[in-house]
Amino acid sequence: MSRKYMLAVILMILIACNQRNDDTKSKLRVVTTTTLLTDLIYQIAKDSVILQGLMGVGVDPHLYKASEGDVTKLFSADLVFYGGLHLEGKLVDVFEKMNHQGKATFAVSDALEAQTLIGSEYFASSYDPHIWFDVSNWQKIARFTAAKLIEADAKNAAFYRQNLTNYLNALDSLESEIRKKIETLAPEKRILVTAHDAFNYFGKAYDFQVVGLQGLSTATEASVQDVQQLTDFIIANKIKAIFVESSVPRRTIEALQESVSAKGHQVRIGGSLYSDALGSPNTPEGTYTGMFLYNVETIVNALK
Repeated sequence: MSRKYMLAVILMILIACNQRNDDTKSKLRVVTTTTLLTDLIYQIAKDSVILQGLMGVGVDPHLYKASEGDVTKLFSADLVFYGGLHLEGKLVDVFEKMNHQGKATFAVSDALEAQTLIGSEYFASSYDPHIWFDVSNWQKIARFTAAKLIEADAKNAAFYRQNLTNYLNALDSLESEIRKKIETLAPEKRILVTAHDAFNYFGKAYDFQVVGLQGLSTATEASVQDVQQLTDFIIANKIKAIFVESSVPRRTIEALQESVSAKGHQVRIGGSLYSDALGSPNTPEGTYTGMFLYNVETIVNALK
């Protein structure tokens, strides 16, 4: 290989590296809190932004505390998206400081009108923050986040709009599919008992009675009285299956199962549902649509 050829190759590599650096510098830096939001932003922005999610698989946002590295990521971001309604209860102070400093932080719950929210005494917001368990809510949130991306990055507006359209169509298909699956379950069997009360929006949208052992926030422990009351409820309604959650320890539901068994009634654990976090990356459950479909199939199959 001649010296002149080697110099030409090196020069081409340096030019390519500089172009990649310039591309990186021009991209928005976007930080999200939950895996649900990380997936949502990716569906709309793809690789046109530098996307970082604070929370990983199986992480409980109710109890999550920001590390020094997280705070650095948040304050270095161009845009920050979080759930709101005190979902990330221990990060509220950080978001307030960012707002005071004029940082672009957005609670996606602002996409929804107050009258569509479910009240809750467990959160300082007075609302249940598990808003993603109604697909129509998620569509509104998708439009909200896309608008914020377009406002901050107008040069990619057409790209964001096309991806948003594609995603809204995918959510329409998801809604149709899960309703068909739910229709195969008799209405009297639509009673969902889970570790914590994260599925109220699901129940309201898809006609399920939802009962959680720990209440809306995993920060509240279930008492012996809670277990006994729910035990009696399960027996009275002849419920066949109860469910653990991926971001909540199994012991709460296992204790409930043992309590039911002690009274001569058998109830099985119907599976593990995704509530506050998605599944592993590169799996169907690692996306919102895959997670929702998996949950519905698990619930319907166990309660039939």
